[in-house]
Amino acid sequence: MTGLVTRFAPSPTGHLHLGHAASAFQVWDGARAAGGKVLLRIEDIDQTRCRPEYEASILSDLEWLGLDWSGPVRRQSEHFDAYAHILEALRARGLIYRCFKTRREIAAALPAGADPDDAPYIGKPVPPTEESARLDRGHPFAWRLSLCAARSALGPRYKALAFNEETPKGVRTVPANPGAFGDVVLARKDTPASYHLACCHDDALQGITHVIRGEDIREMTSVHVLLQALMDWPTPLYRFHPLLLGPDGKKLSKRAGDKGLRAYREEGMTPGDIRAMTTAA
Repeated sequence: MTGLVTRFAPSPTGHLHLGHAASAFQVWDGARAAGGKVLLRIEDIDQTRCRPEYEASILSDLEWLGLDWSGPVRRQSEHFDAYAHILEALRARGLIYRCFKTRREIAAALPAGADPDDAPYIGKPVPPTEESARLDRGHPFAWRLSLCAARSALGPRYKALAFNEETPKGVRTVPANPGAFGDVVLARKDTPASYHLACCHDDALQGITHVIRGEDIREMTSVHVLLQALMDWPTPLYRFHPLLLGPDGKKLSKRAGDKGLRAYREEGMTPGDIRAMTTAA
């Protein structure tokens, strides 16, 4: 076995569908080809949407597909204290701030038609007295990573941020562009950590050497590279695979109600059928 360590990290907000299967095959095939191992991580930070029955379904589907993992399953909901510790470390360094702007207020400051969830919002902390008053009144807020403070903290290293991508032609270095995302959200009042914070923390903690993920997360990797640099976490080698698209040309999703693997199982399909369907697409 080589030193390659990768992971599969689904969120238990629904049943796995063909898109998940395609990604899982990429992860396990990559690990097996290199004689490495796969860790299983359940990204259940969103306690309003995650369900135990979905996690059970995920484990059952992976086992049915013949995909086994090394070591115990890591559930992010069991490590909120660790994420809070990272947030406090960033706060103590002046790298994050409480943002009380509502989605509507952010949208109003953006060009017409811009999505406030995706647009590169840049903000600043409110004065301490106003912050205390808002907290006393129970106002919701988001912990945002200050891009300006991050640039200052890293100095010349900021412009040199990059990650290595593994491609069929070899490894290439890709410049990172976290500025395209503005001050990203790392946590909220009612959510102890964002995907970015928990993902990067866990990759470092679990010794992930290779991240195999879909093309839809390629650009967001720049944000992860920034966090890794700020926290002195190692940056894994990245590999991006094509997405499995539906008849409408859009990627499959649980929110869109795309057919789950369990439905295919109930129809009598085999793991080989699922692999053929994901490969053919």
